[in-house]
Amino acid sequence: MTSLELASKIDHTLLKPEATREEIQRILTEAQAHRFASVCLSPRWVTLARKSLEGTGVLTCTVAGFPHGTSKSTIKAIEAVSSAKDGADEIDVVAHLPALLAADLDAIKSDLLEFVRAARAANPELVVKVIVESALLMQLPPPRAEECIAAACRAVRESGCDFIKTSTGYHPAGGATVEAVRLMKKYSEGIKIKAAGGIRDLKTAMAMLEAGADRLGMSASVAVLNERAKTKEN
Repeated sequence: MTSLELASKIDHTLLKPEATREEIQRILTEAQAHRFASVCLSPRWVTLARKSLEGTGVLTCTVAGFPHGTSKSTIKAIEAVSSAKDGADEIDVVAHLPALLAADLDAIKSDLLEFVRAARAANPELVVKVIVESALLMQLPPPRAEECIAAACRAVRESGCDFIKTSTGYHPAGGATVEAVRLMKKYSEGIKIKAAGGIRDLKTAMAMLEAGADRLGMSASVAVLNERAKTKEN
């Protein structure tokens, strides 16, 4: 895989709450220079990102219900509409974790359907990624963990979302793991997979892609690409 191919699978991410305008502008510039798939940032910065990235081919991605997923479905839907109107191309929404832990398909779908309907009413082309905190689910006994991942994948698919995403990167349970991505791949059936959380080097990034991830959420994107370039040189 070339550096350009790798870059095309990366959501260049800056979601820390204290991020300054200067830091946001830096990652927007980096995204254009390296041709990342998208820049993923907080809703406050969507308008700036959209204007900066217009015509570059780099998408604007933001989040909803972030980072805990505890907002009511209606509030998440309002976030989706606001961000879509501001120009977001993609939104990563945090699902309701108790429903995921219970493998409660109907509850997961109900949470997502209100979000998706509102989001697509504002922008029919909007890409929706659902964050399920897979590290938390994987702490369950293996048969139960698989049941929860399977239910999450089914809910994401049947609610009309586009991606299932491993992690926010903020939960103490941890981030993406190869095992979780493999399970998601097993049950994905048409939806795509985004691995995020703790991907800080080339080896980990490639392992996630080999396990079945279609997209990577990373803040260490430039460092990983530089590592890739050095590997190619050697």
